[in-house]
Amino acid sequence: MNKIYAVLILLGIGLLTAFAPEQNVKIALLKYNGGGDWYSNPTALPNLIRYCNKQLGMNIEPTPPTVEVGSLDLFNVPLVHMTGHGNVVFSAEEAKNMRTYLEAGGFLHIDDNYGMDPYVRTAMKQVFPEKEFIELPFSHPIYHQKYDFKNGVPKIHEHDGKPSQGFGLFVEDRLVCFYSYESDLGDGWEDPEVHNDPENVRKKALQMGANIVRFAFTQ
Repeated sequence: MNKIYAVLILLGIGLLTAFAPEQNVKIALLKYNGGGDWYSNPTALPNLIRYCNKQLGMNIEPTPPTVEVGSLDLFNVPLVHMTGHGNVVFSAEEAKNMRTYLEAGGFLHIDDNYGMDPYVRTAMKQVFPEKEFIELPFSHPIYHQKYDFKNGVPKIHEHDGKPSQGFGLFVEDRLVCFYSYESDLGDGWEDPEVHNDPENVRKKALQMGANIVRFAFTQ
């Protein structure tokens, strides 16, 4: 193991002590290469953070930082959110960095903002060549944190009209990546005037987002 990855693992272990809701922590937005619009929902994370701080009594920094896949800054946040519509490209070093982050205690939430599915699956296959996304059963704890979602991920936007699904990647028995597909939670977190979603739809999106945050911080 080279020196830089020894440092990464030590930094990553520190993530495990950063999950307590009473501590001041950060949720970050993941910046990736390939041309996909990783920046596509600018008001989403700030709104989700505000909701979690109010409804869950958390103390998350109100302005989420942006971190690059291959950056050491990734190890400063216990949860990173990834979204977009198009292409996603991880270099070999970026994939290695993401794997080290996830194995060391980090959590990745991927939200398909429509059209990124084949690209994100390819990118995550670089991270974990030996693993496949597994659809989570509706009984999984991520759906039953403060808010109860008996039918799994709520459907926020139509996209291709398929049912929304939640997939996961596991390291041993720990869920390290949650992928919400055909749902578009991030659009539901955005300011009301962006998509003109009904308030009850936005509420479901924010509640599911809060479940993801709580799960990631406490599992």
